Amino acid sequence: QVQLAESGGGLVQAGGSLSLSCAASGRTFSAYAMGWFRQAPGKEREFVAAISSSGGSTTYADAVKGRFTISRDNAKNTVYLQMNSLKPEDTAVYSCAAGRFAVVTSIYRYWGQGTQVTVSA
Repeated sequence: QVQLAESGGGLVQAGGSLSLSCAASGRTFSAYAMGWFRQAPGKEREFVAAISSSGGSTTYADAVKGRFTISRDNAKNTVYLQMNSLKPEDTAVYSCAAGRFAVVTSIYRYWGQGTQVTVSA
């Protein structure tokens, strides 16, 4: 069992930056790939970024490539999402998830509650 808790969301102006964190409980954090997903009002949840269990591989959605960076610290049981050059269309609830390294929502087994990110124009 893995429990996930996101933090770091908030309100930022377009062009600004935010850093999200996802703290995991349990001793098996390093066994899981981690992903970040987001869901905007009235839209389906979509993939943002993923990182392999070791941190050696990452992948990003085209919409955030070059602006967002995913990283992890297995010693701290934490995964991060650094978001730069934010746009109003990045506004969503951001959730972290633990599972296998994939871009598909259904592959991930454990989910956090999410944190709101709002980007004003």
